[in-house]
Amino acid sequence: MSLTETQSAPQERAGPDWDLIRRRAKSILVHGVVLTLVAIMLLPLVYMVMMSFKTSTEIAQDPLGLPNSLYWGNYMAALSSMGYVRSVINSLGITLSVIVVVVFAGAMAAYPLARMQNRISRVIVMVMALGLATPNFVTITPIYVIFRDLGLLDSYLGIVLAFAALKLPLAVFFYTSFIAAIPMELEEAARLDNCNNWQVFWHVIRPLLAPVTATLSLFVMIMVWNDFIYPLLLLTDKDKLTVMIAVYKFVGNTGIDPTKLFPAAVLGSLPLLLMFAVFQRKIMAGATAGAVK
Repeated sequence: MSLTETQSAPQERAGPDWDLIRRRAKSILVHGVVLTLVAIMLLPLVYMVMMSFKTSTEIAQDPLGLPNSLYWGNYMAALSSMGYVRSVINSLGITLSVIVVVVFAGAMAAYPLARMQNRISRVIVMVMALGLATPNFVTITPIYVIFRDLGLLDSYLGIVLAFAALKLPLAVFFYTSFIAAIPMELEEAARLDNCNNWQVFWHVIRPLLAPVTATLSLFVMIMVWNDFIYPLLLLTDKDKLTVMIAVYKFVGNTGIDPTKLFPAAVLGSLPLLLMFAVFQRKIMAGATAGAVK
């Protein structure tokens, strides 16, 4: 073929890469759906923060509009009215105490249940699983009567024991399935070194529970911090109230004052959000490790 024929031959034009177009369209669709869901979840939080900076006049004139300026007077009034520092310390102490009790007791209970594998252990695990499905209002009255007779009402010990009893089934459920997946060869090797049952649990099983413990602690922390019913029922001393009860003080019998309720709600949620932000990497690492175990 001569040079003239080569130059005059029509060049073949490449068609559109339909696979690439489909992948990009699918990626845009997925990201759009995710962003929409995130926006829906964040909308109440954004609205709460926005309202907390508005004066009562602004709220009455334009409830859905942006604040004209950041009015910090609402926060100052909420801080002085709700006893913020004291209530946060109460919530933090109760939450951490419940986590310690639930983690320790849950792991200790789950270890024999995961290893016995007989009818009794399966029944116990099933009963524990039923505890997860029991509504709170079913257990309110029995817990109140028992704690009243034991003299545990209006005490830190009482509220910690109540939360620990309610969250223990979740811990047993978490740990039982996790421990059952740990190879028995690890325990047999430890027993060859003359380790007893406690030493096997403490030195072999317990370190392996770190990922699931991080995930469990996150769940318990969120549930206990945000719980409203049991602190309202079991605590009456104003110096022992949790932060969520302090927020509830701004809900009246006939209405609410948004200039106090919204900043109080932001302040009540702030410590939990800060803890999650600080420990986010460890929490996600623990959740991921637990998922692939």
